[in-house]
Amino acid sequence: MTFSRRSFLRTAQAAAVAAFAMPFAGGAQADTARTLRIGYQKGTPLTLLKAQRSLDKPLAARGFGIAWTEFPSGPPLLEAMNAGSIDLGYTGSPPPIFAQAAGSRIVYLAAEPAGPHNEAIIVLDGSPLKSVADLKGRTVAFARGSSSNYLIVAALEKAGLTYADIKPAFLSPADARAAFEGGKVDAWVIWDPYLAVVQQTLGVRTIADYASGIVQPYSFFLGAPDFAKAHPEVLSDVLSAVARGDAWTAAHRSDAAQLIAREIGVPQPVVERYLARSAFGLLPVNSTVLGAQQRVADTLRRANVIPRAIQVADIAHPVSFTR
Repeated sequence: MTFSRRSFLRTAQAAAVAAFAMPFAGGAQADTARTLRIGYQKGTPLTLLKAQRSLDKPLAARGFGIAWTEFPSGPPLLEAMNAGSIDLGYTGSPPPIFAQAAGSRIVYLAAEPAGPHNEAIIVLDGSPLKSVADLKGRTVAFARGSSSNYLIVAALEKAGLTYADIKPAFLSPADARAAFEGGKVDAWVIWDPYLAVVQQTLGVRTIADYASGIVQPYSFFLGAPDFAKAHPEVLSDVLSAVARGDAWTAAHRSDAAQLIAREIGVPQPVVERYLARSAFGLLPVNSTVLGAQQRVADTLRRANVIPRAIQVADIAHPVSFTR
């Protein structure tokens, strides 16, 4: 079930094209002279802003409409950004590393922490697998280039194994769940809210997550370089709204869960489950954040899952925000 790089890129491009072909115009009308095109994933901080419509007024005051496009994971989101179809997005740590290594045009704007249990390597309850070491020779599902790609690489390295010791199955979250439930893969590496959904509905066990001694990366807000240079005030408005949304969510998790559940179409208890273990607080792209991200890039390069060494600081474009 291992895909070639060429077939992966074709799949990612097709997913990106299909996704941004039908954007959702929210709040201020997206057919105004200027539009901020936002790419988001289920359950991320941008989901709350969309549900609350908290960007409508500040962006309308600047003459901007908003177009929202949902993506299943970070890699196709950044493919769309590189193709010039979105201006702003949010992903886990590895997607921008893969994108930079491939020569994509993106920049880091701001960062967010993640909880140690928001992503995990899981197996079905009846599985004989008990530890990461047991994954040797087994088929493991995850989205290539996603945050899960780093977790499996780092977990294998910590267990004294290499990436070559497993059989990767590069699958989207929806396809991976079907393969996992059907017994076609031995383990699945997945993030919230998909992780919370299967924990709520299936009998699963975690064999590793970031509480297992693996250095946890940040998640990132990323932008198209040309837009970031031309409209820093628009991005500052968005990030300031994110910072306020984070503070509100941390203090009102049940209310936030109700809003997000309605927005993404999953039961509220699922959202409550992953919000309870989430970390909040927007961070600037500073030396600490970039140092942590560089370690992720170096880990992926050691495993030969990116084609060349990179310096993540080369594409840092910090944007100021207020809380």
